[in-house]
Amino acid sequence: MAVLLFASCDPYFKTKEEKRVLARVGEDYLYLEDVALLIPEGMAKVDSISFVTNYINNWAADQLLLSKAKINLPEEKLSEFNALVENYRTDLYTRAYKEALISQGSDSLISDSQLQYFYEQEKENFKLKERIVKVRFIELPVNFLNKEEVSTRLRRFKEEDVRYLDSIGVQFKKLNFNDSIWVRSSRIFEEIPPITFENQDRYLKKSQFFELKDSLGVYLVKIEEVKKLNEIAPLPFVAPTIKQVLLSRRKINYLRKLETEIIDEAIKDKEFEVYTDEK
Repeated sequence: MAVLLFASCDPYFKTKEEKRVLARVGEDYLYLEDVALLIPEGMAKVDSISFVTNYINNWAADQLLLSKAKINLPEEKLSEFNALVENYRTDLYTRAYKEALISQGSDSLISDSQLQYFYEQEKENFKLKERIVKVRFIELPVNFLNKEEVSTRLRRFKEEDVRYLDSIGVQFKKLNFNDSIWVRSSRIFEEIPPITFENQDRYLKKSQFFELKDSLGVYLVKIEEVKKLNEIAPLPFVAPTIKQVLLSRRKINYLRKLETEIIDEAIKDKEFEVYTDEK
């Protein structure tokens, strides 16, 4: 490895049994093992030498600036920063440990009955902020020759029609046959440009079939169902959101229980005491 070249000629390197030093700023040392892990695997020797040189220079600049900051910044500002660093360190360790405990002990399964119960209790909070639809559609090239056949089969959509449309699907520019899923109207505007926010009242109606055309293609669209603005969203549409809310609540409750158990155990083992002034 190219880094070893530095090890053979740097006057600050110690014995083979000790860590190999690459650079020093005051009482702070940069070691070979700190830099070696950062070098991308397979990097050419000349590139790795350049990488290490740049890293050393950047490290040195940071250390020198840090040293100057400690000398020149007001004492109260240094105390503030030290407290922030310590708080961040504590938060980093405890957050990682909490996540590990949650992954081991917290149940991540949400039953259909739990979803349904929450939905029924919170229905008024699930009013739609935009129209949603169940839709199937196909975008054809402008000069597609068999448009009428495709249109008939998409509208009828029996089992044999689905098989036929699937068999020639490679000829379509775009398709969506999954009309059992609710889709936001904003997504429809993206997928079918001739339908816009301004004209959606005309096209996004239940059981409507229509054909639209622009310079990009021909759009055959069948609307199965529609839910309008301010209607209560159907459960399947909001189920992912409900699941995240329930999991978040479960996580919070689990952490509270853990914290209580940890404190109780520490008090029992006399590892934790609270001192109060008794006068």
